[in-house]
Amino acid sequence: MYLDEQYKLYKLAVQFVSADNYDVLYVNDQGNEIWLEKKQGKTSNVVRLINQGFDWTNHLKKDIAVVFQKVKAMKRMLRGRIIEIHNIYISEHAPVDNWELLKKPMKLNTKQSISMHLYYLSNSLYEEEKQRLANEVGVSITDTDLSLDIEEKERKLVSYKQYLTQHVFDHQQQTKAVFSFGKPRLTYIILLLCIGMFLLLELNGGSKNTETLIKFGAKFNPAIIEDGEWWRIISSMFLHIGLLHLAMNMIAVYYLGSLVERIYGSIRFLIIYFLAGIGGGLASFAFSVNIAAGASGALFGLFGALLFFGLYHRTIFFQTIGTNVLLLIGINIVFGFSVPQIDNSAHLGGLIAGFIASSIVHLPKHRELLKQLSALVIFIALLFGVVQYGLVNNQNSQLYHAMQLERLVKEGNYDKAIEHANQALRSEGDLKAAILFQRSYAYIKLNQPDKAIKDLEKSIELDNSVPEAHYNLASLYFRKGEMNKADAAIEKAYQLDPNNPKFTELYEEITGKVAK
Repeated sequence: MYLDEQYKLYKLAVQFVSADNYDVLYVNDQGNEIWLEKKQGKTSNVVRLINQGFDWTNHLKKDIAVVFQKVKAMKRMLRGRIIEIHNIYISEHAPVDNWELLKKPMKLNTKQSISMHLYYLSNSLYEEEKQRLANEVGVSITDTDLSLDIEEKERKLVSYKQYLTQHVFDHQQQTKAVFSFGKPRLTYIILLLCIGMFLLLELNGGSKNTETLIKFGAKFNPAIIEDGEWWRIISSMFLHIGLLHLAMNMIAVYYLGSLVERIYGSIRFLIIYFLAGIGGGLASFAFSVNIAAGASGALFGLFGALLFFGLYHRTIFFQTIGTNVLLLIGINIVFGFSVPQIDNSAHLGGLIAGFIASSIVHLPKHRELLKQLSALVIFIALLFGVVQYGLVNNQNSQLYHAMQLERLVKEGNYDKAIEHANQALRSEGDLKAAILFQRSYAYIKLNQPDKAIKDLEKSIELDNSVPEAHYNLASLYFRKGEMNKADAAIEKAYQLDPNNPKFTELYEEITGKVAK
């Protein structure tokens, strides 16, 4: 009788696969349990066939509970939002007690809709239960000819098993093909470019030196807005601040870049990488005034590309990389919000831009021109909106004007520096003391000592810890002949920085004392 049950099991499984396009999810080592799935609309129809019998209904209920838990654990691998389980037992005998109530649909109490229909194909109920299965699943099940001799049944059973094995093998080959469309050549070029630029920074002042970073193309909002240097959005993708920053990003480029380039191919990968980097860079420009550099926006764009891949290959995605990808995205976003130095706007901007860029180029051998064109329009509209918001946000930022003020002072453009200082002082922020100090320097250079003294006095009221402010104030008082004020100011400057030779010289000149 075991041969008959195996024959029924595999013939039924083959019919679901060959005639109704079900996919094989799993066949156990013993060969007596087969799981199949087919997505119809929002519903995943899961068929579980097992050659096992139960003497008592309570034992059957325990197995039903196990099946529910297995489906709950594997629901991420299933493509539909609604899960319908068709749990089919093939056995010589049905339970001896009453199990008829189990024919009613059962539902698991979870957020996701998971329901089960049970069928018990015992010898005495085989035709009846098979017909009920056909009606509820919506398939046409052919008769199983049990009058065949043993050799013929065994031959057919072997052919059915080979068919399912080949089906699984073909699916594995399709999966393998998905991950081997391209070769990661451009990934290695990007790695070399980033490492090369890092060495160049180190040889020209250091990768942590602000002036060096700005000189070699870091994202610097004042230069972007005032000088139109929008190319910094791209150049900043290849610069990194410190060895740890470089190492972390290059490890991510190596693994993520290789994977995405293998899936999408080199041309699509390059487009996704640059569009994501541009999206991340513009998001950083719009939401963060600070100087920034790094490949993080482009890297998060590669995460976005993998999420887009998961939409079209949900089963493969969750069977291979899906859980790890979602976990890494979550960890990085939480970490980004927790650490102030991390530019999370670039991360999120890159993630969104990478997803949209992937929908523009689409996956290999996929073409949905209307959706791709729509994605391109959305991408351009979002970039335009982000840029417009960024321009307004920067102009309203005290930090932006403070950065531009410092830059103009270094360049000797003192009149314009004063204009930015006035704008900065009208903005909200806690940089007023530094702005007043910078404006006072511009006033000194423009030979307006009274205005400079006024700014320095206000600056010191707000922040008494800057020795240069006291030194400059002492120098101005000394020139005006206000010796008492000059004496007090240089005493404070000398107290804050006694090793500065410039402070020591003026201290001895004003106070007549010998510096210790």
